[in-house]
Amino acid sequence: MSGVKIIKIKSEDDGIRLNRWFLREYPALSLSRLQKLLRTKQIKVEGRRAETSTRLLAGQELRIPPLDNEKAVPENKALSKNDADYIASLVIYKDKDIIVINKPSGLAVQGGTNTTRHVDGMLEALKFENTEKPKLVHRIDKNTSGILVLARNRKSADILTKAFREKRINKTYLALVRGCPEPREGIIEYPLEKVGEKMEVVEDGQKALTQIKVLDNTGKKFALVEAHPLTGRTHQIRAHLEAIGTPIVGDDKYFGEKREHFQQIQDKLYLHAYKIDLSDIYNKKTVITADLPKYFVEACQFFGLEIK
Repeated sequence: MSGVKIIKIKSEDDGIRLNRWFLREYPALSLSRLQKLLRTKQIKVEGRRAETSTRLLAGQELRIPPLDNEKAVPENKALSKNDADYIASLVIYKDKDIIVINKPSGLAVQGGTNTTRHVDGMLEALKFENTEKPKLVHRIDKNTSGILVLARNRKSADILTKAFREKRINKTYLALVRGCPEPREGIIEYPLEKVGEKMEVVEDGQKALTQIKVLDNTGKKFALVEAHPLTGRTHQIRAHLEAIGTPIVGDDKYFGEKREHFQQIQDKLYLHAYKIDLSDIYNKKTVITADLPKYFVEACQFFGLEIK
């Protein structure tokens, strides 16, 4: 078909959902039209039919039918000084290869439906002495706070994207949960699969492993838990902690039958990407930590939990 394009997915887009990629590249393309193009096999990944939720991998070939009309979109507004200053204020580490920010809860990493303010749209302000803006190499949920690593050049982007994909980067999360996991230390091994809008424990689902350790608890009421995702499934920590009966406080999606609201603390998701170990990438000890948000610290204090 005349006008059909075959493009290769770039390293910085590794792991991005297909619908998010099209929303960014073809802003005027509606979700219903995208779904029709997928259903009629006009859009394919590696020659095979795909879904809106398909995760694209670096190097894959994406078949795109003629969509020139869907490219049309008003020019992006220049980044405001307030947003430029804001994203710069989040930087907690910088060297010649990477920038690390402490992302607040509520700020999306990339744009999407009804999401116009996001990290990806502010990267221009993080060029500093470079001529090119930094690149996303991994993602965390919009409502999860904490460490987000950005690559400052193409070589670093390729190295980091591959390392994240191969799970050679050790990430540590802190979660405030209702209840207390038993045993207090171990590995959650429930396989996960997307069912509707959630990741659910499914017997023949994808392998998912999360190492956890209780750091402090108030009986069986609440606990501060350290979590290391050993695999990289979507919402893995949230789904696993719900599965063992200790959901994360403030989680709208993974909190059993009905989420509990605690009026004495801020209405946030109490999951924080606390620490990342890049030693395997740098060939020297390189561990970066991101301070907990004030509301997280205050909630732990309210529930009588000690943060060491």
